[in-house]
Amino acid sequence: MNVLPKPKLSFEAYLAWENQQPERHEFHRGEVFAMVGARRVHAVVVHNLAREIGNRLKGSGCRAFSESAKVQIGDDTVLYPDVFVTCDKIDLATDIVFRSPLLVIEVLSPATESYDRSRKFALYRRIPSLREYLLVDPDSRRVEAFRRDAAGQWFIHDMSESDTLEAASLDCRITMAEVFDGVEAPPAA
Repeated sequence: MNVLPKPKLSFEAYLAWENQQPERHEFHRGEVFAMVGARRVHAVVVHNLAREIGNRLKGSGCRAFSESAKVQIGDDTVLYPDVFVTCDKIDLATDIVFRSPLLVIEVLSPATESYDRSRKFALYRRIPSLREYLLVDPDSRRVEAFRRDAAGQWFIHDMSESDTLEAASLDCRITMAEVFDGVEAPPAA
């Protein structure tokens, strides 16, 4: 049996098509990937993070965006971070595609954790402006930050045992109680 390869889309064709779709689709090197619906705890944590970070950014010249905003990486990739912050004047004037996030946060789920930790993080690291990548697991309440230093090296900072999530790139702190508000605590071990 012969299998015909799927045609690859150009970046421009993807944007034209995606902007007409009711669902979200990520794009990488000509291929399109459907974004599936999230669990309630995922949505709650994303909302909490976007709200709390947004409140702390008032008057700063930076903005937090969540889930439905596209981030372009190079000429071949578009991702939908769960939450991101940009302070870039061009980004703050765009209607469709953002290119210069300072901070990206992904809220993990069992279905996406491996991808968010590996391939997606590798793609995000291509963004020159990115200084911090946070992974938040609502099931285990683990919070890890990957931070880029002045030499461009990435280092992990585990905040899982802390009472506070720190987004160092924004000099922003949020209590874990605020991050996980509305999410039941995992059972004690």
